[in-house]
Amino acid sequence: MLPVLLHLLTFSLTNVQSRTVDDDSTPKLWALLVAGSNEWWNYRHQADVCHAFQILRNHGVPEERIVVMMYDDIAYNKENIWKGKIINHPKGKDVYNGVPKDYTGKDVTPKNFRNILLGLKEELRGIGSEKIIDSGPNDHIFINFVDHGARGLLAFPDNEMTVGELNETLWQMYERKRYGKMLIYVEACESGSMFHHTLPSDIEIFATTAANGHESSYACFYDKTLDTYLGDCYSVNWMENSDRANLNEETVEDQFKLVKKETNTSHVKQFGDQTVAKLPLAEFFGKKPPFGPVPKYLMGNTWQKDAVSSREVPLEILKRRMARNGADGRMLAFQFRHLLRKREYFHGFFQRMVFALVDGYEVNPPLLFNRHPVQMTQLDCHTKLVHAFSELCFNFGKNPYALNYAYVFVNICELRLPVEAMIEKIQLICGEKKRFQNIL
Repeated sequence: MLPVLLHLLTFSLTNVQSRTVDDDSTPKLWALLVAGSNEWWNYRHQADVCHAFQILRNHGVPEERIVVMMYDDIAYNKENIWKGKIINHPKGKDVYNGVPKDYTGKDVTPKNFRNILLGLKEELRGIGSEKIIDSGPNDHIFINFVDHGARGLLAFPDNEMTVGELNETLWQMYERKRYGKMLIYVEACESGSMFHHTLPSDIEIFATTAANGHESSYACFYDKTLDTYLGDCYSVNWMENSDRANLNEETVEDQFKLVKKETNTSHVKQFGDQTVAKLPLAEFFGKKPPFGPVPKYLMGNTWQKDAVSSREVPLEILKRRMARNGADGRMLAFQFRHLLRKREYFHGFFQRMVFALVDGYEVNPPLLFNRHPVQMTQLDCHTKLVHAFSELCFNFGKNPYALNYAYVFVNICELRLPVEAMIEKIQLICGEKKRFQNIL
């Protein structure tokens, strides 16, 4: 009897041990989905992120391993005639239902973004759902960021994250062995600048971006009923491909090539580790076959995406409203002219500020306004200068038009001028009462 018991015990322990090894060696899939904007005219950003969530859940990624950051002011917005619903396509179904509200409103910040990825539970205690990316060295992580951007920065509702800060976070994740493979998709203007010459090719991270480092990304699918854009071209293209494709067969590289071809309004770019690009999409989006048939609107139809530069969306929405020429036509015309005046004011203010910043140095100020591609090497200077301007002068998150001029800070820093002296000048210049805020 004793030999039999010993045999059973040995078999049981061996079986448990083998299961444990299998569980540890099988990558868990994690995702962080971020919509970094708010307000109705930015509807598309939260629509993109909600759609991304539905793709992951539909393919079997557990909800407890998906973290969602979005302001959550769209579904029940006073302008939303379909209360509690968000769509990402003119004929699309609701993508809002079931999306977790992990971090909303004022909790959508770069600091929380970083703490979620680094798994810093104590830093997130009492904030949102407190959910983190609790990943290990074999796990696969998908990051999807959707919002406004500029040369070397991504905007959040009330602040911004610089290329230096993102780069530092990714390196810390690598050093702390918090992932096995990572895939990053970024929808933002000039988003290529977040990885160009900064993301190494040998740390198991592959990234694609909606645009190169010096051009706009594009909004698409204007909806006359909702009076806003439902999606962004790059995001719509990768997600609708994911809705149609066999994710166990199509690779990340396959999707990149397809999205690059279909996104003809901007230059979709790739960066990082090409070995990650060879993996099937299922290694990040889930291996479960999708529930239900492919939606009819994705079958064989070529939809007019009606694309417009993301930076011109506020003006374009007003133009379309004026064209319909309703009873409120005069008010809309006033809003349009007022928006143009605010942009003109900012242009003059920023130009005067830049001339003052470099006064006393051997610098030709007009050259700083050249949009030539520059390799960013002075990341610390850039982070300090961007945050100083955003905190003391015009908040990038609340004044998205200012993002058009953020590249100038890159040019200033690459001249290696003393950054602390620049910040002191910004404090003096921006201390004056500004005529306008909320410059879209």
